[in-house]
Amino acid sequence: MPSSRARAIAPTAAERVRSILTVSHSMTVVSDGLRSEVHRLNGAGTTGLFHLHAPCEGPDAPSTGRVPVRLELTDIAPTPVRDRLRARVTLAGLLDAPYDPQSEQSACLEFGQAVLEDATGRSYVTLRELERVEPDPLAKSEAEMLTHLVDAHAELVPLLLRLVRPVPNDGVQRALPVAMDRYGITLRLEYPSSHRDVRLPFTTPVTRVEQAGPQIHALSAAARRISHTSHLLA
Repeated sequence: MPSSRARAIAPTAAERVRSILTVSHSMTVVSDGLRSEVHRLNGAGTTGLFHLHAPCEGPDAPSTGRVPVRLELTDIAPTPVRDRLRARVTLAGLLDAPYDPQSEQSACLEFGQAVLEDATGRSYVTLRELERVEPDPLAKSEAEMLTHLVDAHAELVPLLLRLVRPVPNDGVQRALPVAMDRYGITLRLEYPSSHRDVRLPFTTPVTRVEQAGPQIHALSAAARRISHTSHLLA
């Protein structure tokens, strides 16, 4: 009996936010009217400096003293595509004490809301949704894998274009990989005055980083089986 739920081919907003929070290298903290640039996330991401917890409610909830804070993060493409900003994440909440930009200790952040903004629009993510998902298994290695694909296997990108439907027209000036996650790889097609992104889903979502290479090879093999009827980017 077929499943009533279609197979996922792209990460949800919650998965993207969780991954960005986990692998971020820097962020801006806005509190008490001050903006602090933080660049010492050291592989632990935002969650290494801020522990998220549910809003305090009930008679034991503090009525005063909590400090509003906003965390601002950007997701930047590792490849030299046009418009490298892939997404913005804004996380708002409350701290028990004023934010100290010099502190190395993790602070408890009472979750308010998380917002993901990208080319498709704005999505709001709840704490429960964040807690239900894991960071993408490719998130920490994505930049290295994409730059390796561009630098060492550039011939694969025009090949992968054979899989794009509908078939791109001859106006494409350049195509580069812009993102890769457990569900597939995204190519950015650049035109003279615009661009668009197309996803090529993997046969099955990956669960470990070492599975990404075979999935790319599977896409390449599928592309080779398609007759090359266009001189696009040849």
